[in-house]
Amino acid sequence: MHMEFSRIHLLMLCIIAFFAMAAATLLAPVLPEMVEPLHTTSAGVSLLMSVLTISIAIFTLVIGNFIDRVSRKTLLIPCLVIYGLTGLACFFVSDLTLLCVLRFIQGFGVAGMMTLALLIVGDVYKGNESLRPVSTISMSFAIGAITVPLIGGFMALPGWNWPFLFYVLALPFALVVMAKLPETRTKNLQEDPIHRGIMSAFASLKDLRVAYTIFLGFSVYFLLFALAIWVPFMLKDTFGFTASESGMALALEGIAVIAMASRMGELARRYSVPRVIVAGFAVVGISLVLMLSVHSIVMVLLMLVVFGAGYALAQAGVDVLIIQVSSPESRGGVLSLHTCAKYIGSSLGPILLGIVLAVSGLDAVFILAGLFGLVIAMITYAMKNRLVPQKKVLDG
Repeated sequence: MHMEFSRIHLLMLCIIAFFAMAAATLLAPVLPEMVEPLHTTSAGVSLLMSVLTISIAIFTLVIGNFIDRVSRKTLLIPCLVIYGLTGLACFFVSDLTLLCVLRFIQGFGVAGMMTLALLIVGDVYKGNESLRPVSTISMSFAIGAITVPLIGGFMALPGWNWPFLFYVLALPFALVVMAKLPETRTKNLQEDPIHRGIMSAFASLKDLRVAYTIFLGFSVYFLLFALAIWVPFMLKDTFGFTASESGMALALEGIAVIAMASRMGELARRYSVPRVIVAGFAVVGISLVLMLSVHSIVMVLLMLVVFGAGYALAQAGVDVLIIQVSSPESRGGVLSLHTCAKYIGSSLGPILLGIVLAVSGLDAVFILAGLFGLVIAMITYAMKNRLVPQKKVLDG
C-alpha cells in the first residue's frame, strides 16, 4: 500500500464515487416537478438523465486516451470543478435545451471521477489488498442509492431547481482533494514516452481476462437497470404501489448491497474473486426469475433483498477483478473502457428490455433478464481458472 495513503484518503475516494453516482439519481424524484416550469413533457425531462449517461459513456473513452499519461490529481481536480460549476449553472437555467447541454458537459466530470476512484485504488492496493477498498467504494454507491433521491426530494421543496446546488459541494471538496489527497501515480509511468493512449487499452482487450471482465461490467449494470426500471411497474400493476412506495421498496436493495459488500473481502479470500462473481450473477438471476412467481408482497421484498446481495457481490467482484487483470501501464485506459461498458449496459438495458416488454409483456422481461444473469454465472464458472491473474495475487 502507498505509504502516504490512509483511511481518510479512502474516504475521499468514497465521496468522489458518491458524487459521481449522485449525478443521475439526485434528480430522479424531481423530474415530474420539472415538466411545468421547463414547458416540456415527461419524455422531455427524461433527457436530463439520458444525456448524462450518453455523455459519460463518450467521455470515458476521451479521458481514457490520456488518463495514463497525466497525474491523477491533474485530471481529478478539473473533473470535480466541472461537476460543481455545471451544477451551479443549472440552478440558474430554465431552458431544457441549455440544461441538457450543461448536463452533457457535466458528464465529462462524472466520467473522470468514476474511473479515477477505482484507478487510485489500483495504484495504492495490490492483489487482495484491493478487496476491502473496492467493497467500501461499492458501499458508498449503495448508501447514495438510498440517500441521494431523498436528498434530491428534500432539496426540491423550495423549488425544482434547488437540487442542482448539491453538485456545488464538489467545488470546496476539490480544494480538499488538492491539498490532502496524495498523488499515487508512479514516476516511471509518468515518463513513459511510447504510451499510445486509448489504443493501449484497446490492445489490452486481446487478453481474454480483460475483455471478459469488461463484459461483466456491462452485464452487471444491464441487470441493475432491469430491476430499477421495471420493478416499480410490477409493484404498481400487481400491488398498487405509488412511486414513493416503490422507491422505499427499492431502498431495500441498497441496504442489502451495504450489508453484503462489507463481507466481500472475506468471501473473496476464502473462495476467490471469480467464484464470488459467479455467486453474485447466479443470485441476481434467480431473484429476477422468482420475482414474478411469488404472489406475496413480503416475498417480493425478500427477492429485492436477495437481488441486492447478489448485485453487491457481482459489482464489487468485477471491479476488483478489472484492477487485478489490467497492467499498471494501461490500467487507466482499461478502467475507462470498463466505466464506458457499464454505462452502455445501463443505457441498453431499458431499451432492449423495453422492446421485450412491448412484444411479450412484463413477465418475459424478468424471465429473460434472470436467464441472462444465470447464463453469465455459468460462463464465468467455466472460465473461473482463466480469470485468475497470471501473477499469484489471490490467497485462495
